[in-house]
Amino acid sequence: MFTIGKLGAQAGVKVPTIRYYEQIGLLPEPERSAGNQRVYGQSVLNRLAFIRHARELGFPLEAIRDLLSLTDTPNHSCAAADIIAKKQLAAVKARIARLTALKAELERMITQCAQGTVADCRVIESLSDHSHCMQDHQGMS
Repeated sequence: MFTIGKLGAQAGVKVPTIRYYEQIGLLPEPERSAGNQRVYGQSVLNRLAFIRHARELGFPLEAIRDLLSLTDTPNHSCAAADIIAKKQLAAVKARIARLTALKAELERMITQCAQGTVADCRVIESLSDHSHCMQDHQGMS
């Protein structure tokens, strides 16, 4: 059995995050010790490690919730898990494309900078007026 602090240390997750995951139902209500302290078993550690790894891969919480619900029925087809993973892959590819466009725009701005005065700076000019940009990257933040 783990206390919340030991659970967090084992899984590499901060205590407030564990409480949040409990609050939104990704982790079950913890058992309580005689002193009313939260205590957790190995299954909760495994579940928390799963959540942490999925978050590291960028899965949104709702997708993680869906994946966790699939683990409750281990004999079913994994087609639903594949669909969730493919959707995440598409999101990652789209994010990479946006970042690649941003990288190219920043490189272009820097390359065009004549290293003169601020009055002639292409970086400042491009940031001041979006029409100077080569690509539409509005809303990419």
